[in-house]
Amino acid sequence: MIILRHVLQTTDSLSPAIASAVEQSLSKSIESRAAQTLGWLLATAVMVAIGLVVTLIRPADPYVSTVLNLPGNAERGQAIFQINCAGCHGPEGRGLVGPDLANVSNRKSRKDLIRQVTTGETPPMPKFQPSPETMADLLRYLETL
Repeated sequence: MIILRHVLQTTDSLSPAIASAVEQSLSKSIESRAAQTLGWLLATAVMVAIGLVVTLIRPADPYVSTVLNLPGNAERGQAIFQINCAGCHGPEGRGLVGPDLANVSNRKSRKDLIRQVTTGETPPMPKFQPSPETMADLLRYLETL
């Protein structure tokens, strides 16, 4: 913008025809850049919208859907936790090698918790393949931490 202002001030000392040509050239250049930027913004918005639509219409994972539709039992979930999880997360879920799980259900969705347990996305977390009932029980227990 400073350069443009300087150029426009400089054109005052030029002949009117040259000054007009310089101003038109600068104006076209700015319009071209604005149009190009607008095009990129529009393309980005379209890509984001497509990504959202694909995410929303993607069929749900049947395992996750099954787990989410089960009530779960926190007592059974605690027993499962003690056998499979306490070695890394501590007997109360406050963290050892693995992170502190206090209030984990406030930080992660139930779907994210299922994915974490079943995929082991963050090493050294191993993959577990619990039955839907076992996973529902574990989720119910995690909600009590």
